[in-house]
Amino acid sequence: MEYVVFVLALAVFVLAVFIMEAVRAAKQKKDFIRMLYEDYEKIIEKKYPLERYEKMDSFFRRHRQEGQLDNITWNDLGMDEIFKRMNYTLSASGEEYLYYVLRTLKQDSGELEHLEEMIRFFGDHPHERVQLQFVISKLGYTGKYSLYDYMDNLDLLGTRSNRRNILCDLLFLPLIGLLWVQFSVGIMGIVLLIIYNILTYFKEKNEIDPYITSFSYIMRLMHVCGELEKISIPVCHEEWECIRAARKQLQGMRQNSYWVMSPQRGNASGDILAVLMDYIRMVFHVDLIKFNSMLCVLRGHMEDVDSLIQVVGALETAISIWAFRSSLQKERTQNQSCSLQEGSTQEGKDTGWCIPEFILESTEALSLEIREGYHPLLEEPVKNGIYADRGVLLTGSNASGKSTFLKTVAINAILAQTIHTCAADRYRAPFFHVYSSMALRDDIASGESYYIVEIKALKRILDAASTGTSPVLCFVDEVLRGTNTIERIAASTQILKTLSRSNILCFAATHDIELTEILQEDFANYHFEEDVRDGDVFFNYKLQTGKATTRNAIKLLALMGYEQEIIEKATAQAEHFAATGAWVETNSKQ
Repeated sequence: MEYVVFVLALAVFVLAVFIMEAVRAAKQKKDFIRMLYEDYEKIIEKKYPLERYEKMDSFFRRHRQEGQLDNITWNDLGMDEIFKRMNYTLSASGEEYLYYVLRTLKQDSGELEHLEEMIRFFGDHPHERVQLQFVISKLGYTGKYSLYDYMDNLDLLGTRSNRRNILCDLLFLPLIGLLWVQFSVGIMGIVLLIIYNILTYFKEKNEIDPYITSFSYIMRLMHVCGELEKISIPVCHEEWECIRAARKQLQGMRQNSYWVMSPQRGNASGDILAVLMDYIRMVFHVDLIKFNSMLCVLRGHMEDVDSLIQVVGALETAISIWAFRSSLQKERTQNQSCSLQEGSTQEGKDTGWCIPEFILESTEALSLEIREGYHPLLEEPVKNGIYADRGVLLTGSNASGKSTFLKTVAINAILAQTIHTCAADRYRAPFFHVYSSMALRDDIASGESYYIVEIKALKRILDAASTGTSPVLCFVDEVLRGTNTIERIAASTQILKTLSRSNILCFAATHDIELTEILQEDFANYHFEEDVRDGDVFFNYKLQTGKATTRNAIKLLALMGYEQEIIEKATAQAEHFAATGAWVETNSKQ
């Protein structure tokens, strides 16, 4: 009787644990789906350790093409932070593909129009969007390395054959038959064969274990894509056809893949079934045999795996763009509400973003127009606009807004040709190749000075303009700051003149007021200004036409507590140079 009570109690306990786990999983699923509907911003709360960044560009590096952003431009503009700002993806495939999209400038409207169709569909059909995101969330991530890193290293496995493994398995048949003739010999043969198989098993298992993660991810990828195909998304007809074709080619990987993919493989939990399955693997090498056959299929259909990754990546990218647009609109709405509460009035509704307009007529002059554009990472940005049909030269003091404006225009040009979205009221321009030379530094590893790094960066822009098929949009901050004044102005003049030719639109910032006079026929002058009053400096960050007329650098020295004698002598020297064009020496303090 006590035995029966104990068994019943144990059964009740197991059932209770099972029910609690089922309830927990159901609640977790419900909360996750609710977040996808209502609190999608939480998806963006991710950590980015170094190892995550090291694999982020894996898809990009394997799909290089003309027109992609180079490392200098990407780093100059802080595009890593832009990527983080809009990374609403839920899988490694989506994350790597989004990175690739942000670095790949489209040069025609075809792909962008299809992207826009998907973005609008997911915005108008939240149920299908959440269905899709929930399915993709099952795909997850690959761990320390990218799937492409594993796939690239498949060659290290060499040529693998199942002949020896199958032969060893077949040897069990005559040995079992031998039991009826010579039992002791048969037993001895079986024991020796088992020992041999176990010893050789671990050597081969160690070789394939690093690749189990990638194989498992590919199997999840195939399963997830199969579920995606069942969701009705009319604008994704081509994507679903691609899924069907790729899964058909990879079908050979699925059959009996449990032996390789089983989560209990090599599990030390003590589960009786798991232990039994492990012994079957060790004795008969069933997982090694299946792995080799899966490897053979994979090697012949790498492009099909790539196709599935691209489909998942494209879907997640479209959803991320929708979420990015929604967040921009939400931020602008909140800022408007704060402004109105403070007593200001504002007509109309600020959506915070716009769809870019592209100039396709080659006969139209090279130009760029942006209205009420802003930097998408700023919480309370000051919006600016400009129409440029020739080069733009910006002047103004430090921290007045020159670099931020350059980045605003550059980032919006990139977003226009990558995610079909601009942080502005209007953006209109042709398709560009975009380059910058802004946040450079000396290269200690190669022993190159700042000046050498800078002139190389500028030379690559000139080379791109000479050999590229599309016009170049370039941004230069403080051209040739790494050399002396006389040579800097002379060389800057000629470089900027070259950057003002017909197929280049250049935005440049400088502290050298002389350039505004020398280049006034080639560049339109704009400036930012500040106001020093009441012992402080104030910036309005509004773009003004014409060149800068104020000089407040010496006044800022006074605000920082420098000695009055330094201020007075510096002011006298500056005024003398402005009047005569020559420097006068002042006596130093004794």
